[in-house]
Amino acid sequence: MTYTEVPGAHVPIRMWADPATVEGVAMQQLRNVATLPWIKGLAVMPDVHYGKGATVGSVIAMRGAVCPAAVGVDIGCGMSAVKTSLTDRDLPDDLSRLRSKIEQAIPVGRGMHDAPVDPGKLYGLPTAGWDDFWSRFDHVADAVKFRQDRATKQMGTLGGGNHFVEVCVDGEGAVWLMLHSGSRNIGKELAEHHIGEAQKLPHNQGLVDRDLAVFVSDTPQMAAYRNDLFWAQEYAKRNRSIMMALLQEVLRREFRKARVTFDDVISCHHNYVSEERYDGMDLLVTRKGAIRAGAGEYGIIPGSMGTGSYIVRGLGNAASFNSASHGAGRKMSRNAAKKRFSTQDLEEQTRGVECRKDSGVVDEIPGAYKPIEKVIDQQRDLVEVVAKLKQVVCVKG
Repeated sequence: MTYTEVPGAHVPIRMWADPATVEGVAMQQLRNVATLPWIKGLAVMPDVHYGKGATVGSVIAMRGAVCPAAVGVDIGCGMSAVKTSLTDRDLPDDLSRLRSKIEQAIPVGRGMHDAPVDPGKLYGLPTAGWDDFWSRFDHVADAVKFRQDRATKQMGTLGGGNHFVEVCVDGEGAVWLMLHSGSRNIGKELAEHHIGEAQKLPHNQGLVDRDLAVFVSDTPQMAAYRNDLFWAQEYAKRNRSIMMALLQEVLRREFRKARVTFDDVISCHHNYVSEERYDGMDLLVTRKGAIRAGAGEYGIIPGSMGTGSYIVRGLGNAASFNSASHGAGRKMSRNAAKKRFSTQDLEEQTRGVECRKDSGVVDEIPGAYKPIEKVIDQQRDLVEVVAKLKQVVCVKG
């Protein structure tokens, strides 16, 4: 489909979702964003749904300003995936051991490593820049300085919620590894700190929603936010790189005879800020639940834990600010899903997937998400499908 334009106060709202199917509170959030004086464009992805301040599934381009809530509190959250030399014929009928080995290698939920992971001891993981990265922690907000020990031990951990590690098989029988995670608790605390700081600034006092508070260019507050934001985005990327290295090591050990090799890793943020140029203007583009889909760029659009995911290639559609959706998107809240679905429903909807099937992950049931095939179909002018993956193992926090 092509986008539908909905009138907005300062810019039109370009929607790759059917406006009639978007929940009322989410539509109101989009209208609120369109009232911001600094806004130069707003693109809405087919997986759009209600969020804090700004919807999940929106791409907001502003000139001389950035809204922390339009980035999301899990700064740098995103995906990584890699194709392996294994095929589905190499996998055992019982995948419970493989799932257990992954869970042993990668802490989930609130878990952390006993000691910081040494990148130099992980096969194939580039070590350049690690010392510089951690030295820059000395310059992040004082409000999180006391979290350094936890931040170092959470590097290379999954977290909870909709974060996952999966073993998947594509349409040709090739085995893929995929994972979804972000900047862990340190990113969340930095985001919440800066949202609070922005809300105190005089220029934000008359906004229609205080959660849309922004920082403006050439101010100390903006400089501090940019410093912490880009550090947290790098934390998220390095977090995924360590997990992917740990995951590859599990496969090497479990399939020694197969001598597993791996293609280049595909990695993309979907909660982040990027400096980009459109219509002759330098803009700050926030993607909250959206990936960059520039011409030829690879991306990952996951479905829910029982439906599969897509590897895509961007088509470079400037109307969307070179963006695409970040996943299937929720169609109901976590609380609503817990009330509506049972563990029996979860078992039925994840049949054939080696995963948790207990009450602790009912809120992640496939029925709580939009159909991933429809979401993909709604953005055929944004991305082309490279491969469809179906998970056979799913590890949740």
